[in-house]
Amino acid sequence: MPSQKIVVVFGATGVQGGSVIKSILGDSRTAEEFKLRGITRDPSKPNAQALIKQGVECVEGDVNSKESLEKALKGAYAVFAVTNYWEKMDPELEKRQGKLIADVSVAAGVQHLIWSSLYNVTELTDGKFSGVEHFDSKADVEKYIRTLSIPATFFMPGFYMSNVSGGMLHPNADSSKHEYVLTLPVPDHTPIPLFDAGDDTGKFVKAILTHRDEVLGKRVLAATDYYTCKQIVDEFREVKKEDGKDSHFERVSEQAFKDALGGMPDRGKDEMYENMAFMTDYGYYGKAGLGESHAILDEKPTTWKEFVAKAKPWADLK
Repeated sequence: MPSQKIVVVFGATGVQGGSVIKSILGDSRTAEEFKLRGITRDPSKPNAQALIKQGVECVEGDVNSKESLEKALKGAYAVFAVTNYWEKMDPELEKRQGKLIADVSVAAGVQHLIWSSLYNVTELTDGKFSGVEHFDSKADVEKYIRTLSIPATFFMPGFYMSNVSGGMLHPNADSSKHEYVLTLPVPDHTPIPLFDAGDDTGKFVKAILTHRDEVLGKRVLAATDYYTCKQIVDEFREVKKEDGKDSHFERVSEQAFKDALGGMPDRGKDEMYENMAFMTDYGYYGKAGLGESHAILDEKPTTWKEFVAKAKPWADLK
């Protein structure tokens, strides 16, 4: 049997990276073709140890250290790279981290860099929404990678379904127990590309790896479908027929939306508002279709109804 190709996965114990590892190990073909090396801050932690028991090589990696990354990427065939803007909320730091990963990948001879990217909202909206930093910073890294001599694909995660179950669709404290309310500062027809990051990141990234030649230089839009706010609530009611039967969508003001974010810094509240607001007129993916990205999948992405049925916050709802 030929030697396995090393695939380095950043954020191995996180949502995106963990999903990549799960999907590759769960497919006999890719489990045989690829050897996984998970990058984590502390390989001694329980989550990392659990990966080691599954045959994953877990190594310590610091995205701020060239020396650390050189060790982590040694001998790698492919790299799945994701950074965490929300840890420091510093776009310049995220850009430095992403560019460093890219530079080290080039030096290491990596044959396929998969960057977890997003659109540049400032450019997409001609400057109308210039505060969605966690999109723009990742887009800037993508732009940089495209100038380098490295084969690359750009994985573009959609709007996390877990954001909706994590508080956006919430019980109405002033009404019946059967009423949940989706409160967003956008019209009910706004198209939102929903994505189950925990289960489906791996489906898309595995497909990127196995369809390498088809997707080099391309963006892969990782979302199940575009759902309007109304559809999100309607399908929630269909699954939770008893406890969700009176649920509805309510468009709220910019200020009401920000107030509901609680103790988040004002800068973060502004960013979250713009993150929602730009989708109505400009589209999360610039109004691009999902068909080409779905064509490479060998597993169907999770539908919103399927997510509602399994989401832990709603496990007790009927």
